[in-house]
Amino acid sequence: MKRNISLQTLTKAEEEVMHIIWQLDKCLVRDIIDQLGDPDMPHSTISSVVRILEKKGFVDHKAYGKTHEYFPIVTREQYAQHGVTSLMEKYFGGSPKKLVSFLVKSENMNLKELNELMKTIEDTKTE
Repeated sequence: MKRNISLQTLTKAEEEVMHIIWQLDKCLVRDIIDQLGDPDMPHSTISSVVRILEKKGFVDHKAYGKTHEYFPIVTREQYAQHGVTSLMEKYFGGSPKKLVSFLVKSENMNLKELNELMKTIEDTKTE
């Protein structure tokens, strides 16, 4: 059963941090900094971004004294669905058919790829 959740759009920096949190599943701010590969990145900057993600409802935390372990409460798939739906509404009048048609034309899909796409659509309908 799919939940219909309302999500906010993330900034580029928030998305970058969120992708790391999704990858790690549970992490400390230090873990995020390590994954960014920039040891000079201020702890306070990443901590602020994570707190914003928490306010937006994307992550939650467990406190162990002064240390906070963060974990995602919105899945990557939920956010991807939000992004596709938003794109479809903004640029294709909310029509999945127009979106798929655009993708087929702009990606210059061959018959095999088009057939695979159609099969995926059919399989999704039967779930």
